[in-house]
Amino acid sequence: MAKAKEEKRKSFTRRDFLKGFGGGALSAAVAPRFLSKDLIALETKKGSIPLYSKKQITLTINKRDYSIGVEPRETLLYVLRERLNLTGTKKTCGRGECGACTVLLDGHPIYSCLYLAIRADGKKITTIEGLAAKEKLHPVQQAYIDKDGYQCGFCTPGFIMSSVALLDKNGNPTHEEIKEALSGNLCRCGNYTKIYEAVSASSKSMRRA
Repeated sequence: MAKAKEEKRKSFTRRDFLKGFGGGALSAAVAPRFLSKDLIALETKKGSIPLYSKKQITLTINKRDYSIGVEPRETLLYVLRERLNLTGTKKTCGRGECGACTVLLDGHPIYSCLYLAIRADGKKITTIEGLAAKEKLHPVQQAYIDKDGYQCGFCTPGFIMSSVALLDKNGNPTHEEIKEALSGNLCRCGNYTKIYEAVSASSKSMRRA
């Protein structure tokens, strides 16, 4: 018996190995296809999204509705910039540290690089492109220009969106309240003094309007 097994082992050729390896590789490649079909049909709870599938959602961006199919992994930042060509929202760190990608979601500032687009279904989103009224800039945008509240300008859209969110809730913030509200935004040029001056100036102009 042992001798027969030994002879069988020795007769195992390179061709046999390649045939077996090929079958295994084919199985590995094909199995996920069938597996994913089963997974797509799964929904663990009411309102959950099928795994590995796209979902048609509606995003209300700057008062305009967009119907778009998104994958569960796509961030709101990616959809805004790469799918809808709204490139005013900037991508810098990509991990929720700098705030350059800040947009307003139902009036609240969020990092769009961390927020999955599929979660924004049915919500109201405001980006930097939605602040101006036709040819007239938003008071915060105008103040950033008047007070030189920018240098390279890369972080500016995020700062402006956070500033708008602050002034929508608090029309007359103190210097410390402004600093706290913008603490989630980083300026690589270190232009914080001018930025705070711009927010203060815009709060005054908005109160006079």
